[in-house]
Amino acid sequence: MDRLRASHAEALGLGRAEVRPTARLEEGVALLRVVRTAAAGGADGYRIQGWCGDLALECEPGPTRLSAPAVSLANLRQDGGQYPSEILRGIRLWSQNQPELAKWINRVRARHGNALRLIVWDDTGYELPWELFWLPEDAGHALPGGLLGALTVLVRWTTTHDAGQGLPSAATGQGAVIGYLHKDMADDGTVFAPYAHQLHFEMTPFLRALDAPPGDTGLVYLGCHGTYGDSLPYLSLGDRTWAEFDGEAMGVLRRDRSLVCLNACHSGRFVDNRAQGEQALRGFAELFLRKGAGGCIVTAGKVGDLEARTLVRRLVGEVASHPHRPVPQTLTAFRARAVQEFGSLADIPRVRNDDGQVDRLGQKRVLRLLFAFMFHYYGHPRTTLRLTSADGTRHTLREGSRSER
Repeated sequence: MDRLRASHAEALGLGRAEVRPTARLEEGVALLRVVRTAAAGGADGYRIQGWCGDLALECEPGPTRLSAPAVSLANLRQDGGQYPSEILRGIRLWSQNQPELAKWINRVRARHGNALRLIVWDDTGYELPWELFWLPEDAGHALPGGLLGALTVLVRWTTTHDAGQGLPSAATGQGAVIGYLHKDMADDGTVFAPYAHQLHFEMTPFLRALDAPPGDTGLVYLGCHGTYGDSLPYLSLGDRTWAEFDGEAMGVLRRDRSLVCLNACHSGRFVDNRAQGEQALRGFAELFLRKGAGGCIVTAGKVGDLEARTLVRRLVGEVASHPHRPVPQTLTAFRARAVQEFGSLADIPRVRNDDGQVDRLGQKRVLRLLFAFMFHYYGHPRTTLRLTSADGTRHTLREGSRSER
């Protein structure tokens, strides 16, 4: 049964933590909880629950709430993957199949306006593209339609597998940059020229630097290749596996609540780790958050394309340039600009022109839009980042100013 209902503040089990959402959510914060559940016939499905003050939502598994692998942004490739326009159209259909959810989101948007902060706690592992959820217009409340992640601040969260970890807490990353750059991505370092930084081109000294840096660290950045497979040993960043990263202390993360940015293919994807004897989703976002990171920016698929890598450098530059603006708010503006550059969402390019040839320019335009939405943020919606300038002072650029890049 799908229904909007008043909340009765019952406890909800969230991994090993137990949370009473209505008791813990700040004013203007909404929580959307998505949990894997078998649908009719044993198909992989999910249940949705939402809370925002007295506005609550519950959607049981059903024929339109199944795993949807065709709408995953991991399908974005220029070397034989799905056509970008077909992924976007698939996401539109997936969204239209969730009318109860769309209605609830528009109700909380109507109540809180631009102050709304939406936390999506998704433990399905289905790679559902929440930032691209297609909202209908609500003329009665003067709410525009469009892509959710460009209309309101949206953050993700995942269960972190240690005791006492519940909803995310706000953090203020302050200090220098510690980074690792693969030689193929050395250009990423130009983003950090205005700031105090310590960049490494080998993984071992980078990891050593995360154990006991002499000063505060605001940002930990990895620009490297990543791999993904159907079990945990196939997850890697650079030349290190997930398990090898998990064995590192990286004490700076818990000490400084540093923001982590992983500019690497597939860094935001999760694996169901039953192959190693546990019913748990594991991935690099969960790993760095569990070790104490104040937030984590990851990618939902392949970012080897030069344009995608250029986008993430631009995004990091914008985050660093606005120390008083919460990181998720900068991400929202980044996506909104991508939508504006794309043009009307009612005019999605077709796969082929009338001459039967693939519309490569149109597909490129859609690809550029989807790339802007594949950078996901895990953490609290009010987390900020203030980097130390190269001259040793705190970087305090005014709103609207930009770093050099």
